[in-house]
Amino acid sequence: MLVLHSFWWLLCALTVAAKTHTFYFNATYVNASPDGTIERRMVGINNKWPIPTIRVKKNDRVKIHFTNLLNENSSLHFHGLFQEGTNAMDGPDMVTQCPVAPGTTFLFDFEVKDQAGTYWYHSHSGAQYSDGLRGLFIVEDDVPLAVDYDEEVTLTVSDFYHDVSGVLVKNFMSRYNPTGAEPIPQNALFNETRNASWVVEPNKTYLLRIANMGIFTSQYLFIENHNFTIIEADGVYVEPREVDSLYLASAQRYSVLVHTKDTVDKNFRFVNILDQDMLDFLPEDLEVISTNWMVYNKKNPLPKPLKNDNIGTTFQDLLKRLNPVDDFYLVPLSKEKLLPDADVVINLDFTMEPLGDGVTYAAFNGISYVPPKVPTLMSVFSSGKYADNSQIYGSNTNSFVIQPNEVVDIVLNNMDPGKHPFHLHGHTFQIISRSPEGQDEENPIKFDPSNSNHTDYPEYPMIRDTVQVHPNGFFVIRFKANNPGVWFFHCHVDWHLEQGLAITLIESPFEIQKQEIIQNHYDSCNRTNIPSYGNAAANYGETKEAWLNLEGENLQVAPLPEGFTQKGYIALVLCTIIAIYGIFSIYKYGMEDVTSEDTEAMIAKLYDILRKNGDTVGNEYHDEAEEPLT
Repeated sequence: MLVLHSFWWLLCALTVAAKTHTFYFNATYVNASPDGTIERRMVGINNKWPIPTIRVKKNDRVKIHFTNLLNENSSLHFHGLFQEGTNAMDGPDMVTQCPVAPGTTFLFDFEVKDQAGTYWYHSHSGAQYSDGLRGLFIVEDDVPLAVDYDEEVTLTVSDFYHDVSGVLVKNFMSRYNPTGAEPIPQNALFNETRNASWVVEPNKTYLLRIANMGIFTSQYLFIENHNFTIIEADGVYVEPREVDSLYLASAQRYSVLVHTKDTVDKNFRFVNILDQDMLDFLPEDLEVISTNWMVYNKKNPLPKPLKNDNIGTTFQDLLKRLNPVDDFYLVPLSKEKLLPDADVVINLDFTMEPLGDGVTYAAFNGISYVPPKVPTLMSVFSSGKYADNSQIYGSNTNSFVIQPNEVVDIVLNNMDPGKHPFHLHGHTFQIISRSPEGQDEENPIKFDPSNSNHTDYPEYPMIRDTVQVHPNGFFVIRFKANNPGVWFFHCHVDWHLEQGLAITLIESPFEIQKQEIIQNHYDSCNRTNIPSYGNAAANYGETKEAWLNLEGENLQVAPLPEGFTQKGYIALVLCTIIAIYGIFSIYKYGMEDVTSEDTEAMIAKLYDILRKNGDTVGNEYHDEAEEPLT
């Protein structure tokens, strides 16, 4: 009886301690110049940018009244938060909800249950968070950390584009970008600015929470003559690990300890470096290496910025001086053992290739994710007894139904020469295997369960929510299906998500149906003219056959006609560019006496002719046995 009474008082104490945080966030456009070179339109909150950091404690409740005052749809996703029992608050468009339409308000209402650490929140509508709708979400533990530190500070790094996301996506997802080359950022940001100074005091230990909120590139970080001690990764406490530098893929986070020196006679560089290996080309004006400063004494001079052209080294030479930790070898402080063998194995072969419209798409097992007509979570709620049939969720959503408490392995084989960070909503996962980079693009390293090409699984695997796969390599992650919900698994290079690099996990569908969708979800669908009932095609009925009827669903673009290769398409586009240049040269050197007015009219007419002809590109092809196009 005494034990029961004590438990009751403990429960009451926790209930009293929990707090509700209420925010009123208006998404608005704000003009800003983060990199100091141009002013552009950013997406802010309440007419301010950068947007605020949200700070709560474990078990607190969060209520965000999110009003969209933009001229485009928007949303919020709380990256890394499990949303236990509140899957409807996870945020991604057409996965758990309809987008928030301009001029409307959506209430995000959830509890942060049994989680602490460094998280963030961002738009999950297209590539919108590259426009600035991204901020830190810090969850303080309800017990003091088992490490000593004097002060906590936060740091974000990101890539920055001068164009807004809508322009970037339009140019990226174009037949005139046949290789699928990602947009190159103009700069790297450090706490949403550049050339920043962090003023420190001597002989102090700082807890530094760091997040890569970029949409594309991974980044390296180091402080001259200082080390980092990693204590947390993606909300998971780890055994302390001292390193001289960090490598953060998009969406990854670390908490580190930094101990300052005893003297104040010198200031030091704090450097963030874009991973240029992820870029298809390097513009001359792109500063891959960005210098900020750790300032001990404002009266002392700051060291000169590091630049590729004045430090007598190359990017690769600089990296050889650094030794960032391989996160595969971090060990969770909890010493959680390897989960039992998987009940379900999801094998994903990832490829990129152009389809019939000439645009390059990303695909898992040949299927490029296309959003359904009804948000998948709403299909779960409306489908009743048919909710455990994966077919109702669509042919192009890469949907997998998982039953309660199953152990799930995701085996991802990267058949692409790029680096890709993958994030799982609603869970952390164990990283149980990861290959090195494959050196042969024609023969990528694929996972072989017979143990012929991977090491033994670790006894205490690293746990996090975002992991990067190496070029032409693989990883295997494992988690337990103990959080009912519709969860997205996708590449966090959002350009690749735009290309369709995602799957949908419908975990414990009949348990999901016991949760609640509040009225504002249906209101959002009504305001965007999106159906909220039915299967992926918005079809439904009294029979199983009616629910399996996917007529009218959203589908990926048809494949290229047989015999038309990607190289052939690239050659055709290049020939078109060369033809344009040739026509311009003929005009330039053969018609110099034409007036400027005639010049502009002729160029416009030529461009119009070429554009109209270009509209047929992708419908024409040649057999590889024939003479190549010239």
